[in-house]
Amino acid sequence: MGAVLPADDVLVAGLRAGDEETFACLLNGWSGSMLRLARSFVSTTATAEEVVQDTWLAVFQGIERFEGRSSLQTWVYRILVNIARKRGSREQRTVPWTSLLPDEGPTVDPARFRGADDPYPGDWLTSPGGWPDTESEVLAHEVRATVAATIESLPIRQQVVLTLRDIDGRSAADVCALLDLSMANQRVLLHRARAAVRAELERYFTTSGVES
Repeated sequence: MGAVLPADDVLVAGLRAGDEETFACLLNGWSGSMLRLARSFVSTTATAEEVVQDTWLAVFQGIERFEGRSSLQTWVYRILVNIARKRGSREQRTVPWTSLLPDEGPTVDPARFRGADDPYPGDWLTSPGGWPDTESEVLAHEVRATVAATIESLPIRQQVVLTLRDIDGRSAADVCALLDLSMANQRVLLHRARAAVRAELERYFTTSGVES
C-alpha cells in the first residue's frame, strides 16, 4: 500500500504553498494508479502520461478552490477522469466504461464466494488450497512478482477497479463515482480481477510445490 500520506488539510496547505516535498509525496503515492486510470480512457501510455501531467497542472491551478467536500484524492481523480474523457473523446474511442460485454463465463466457481446476504459479499469462503499461511511466505518476492504481473495482464477496466479498490483502498462508492460505473458493474469487474489474481496464485503455489 506504500507510505501513509499526511492528512488532507496538511496536503492541501502544502500544495497551496507550492511545497515540493508535498508534491513529491503525492506523486509517489498516486501517480501509478492515476496513470492506470488515465490509460483506460486513452489509446496510448504516452497520452495517459500527458493526462496525468495535465491533471497535476489543473490541481495546482485550482487548489485554492478546493472546499473539502470530498477527499483530496477523490477531487484529484475526478479532475483526471474529466481530462482523460475529453482526450479519449478526441481520439474517438467508442468503448465506455459502462458498456460491459458479457464474458464467456465466471472465472471461478461462484460457489467459492460469499453470497449477497453475507456481511462480505463477493469475498472468498476459504483460501484456495495449498496457499501458505505465514506472512514471510506470502510476502516472498516471487509471489509479489506473480501478483504484479497478473494485475498488469488484466483488461484495463479490471486492472483499474482492482487497483483503486484493493491497492489504493477506495470504497466501492468512490470507484463507482469516479468511473461512472453502476455498483453491479463495479462488483463484476472487481470479482473477475480478484478471481484472476487468485487463480494465478493457485497455479503458482501448485507448480512451485509450496505447501501450507
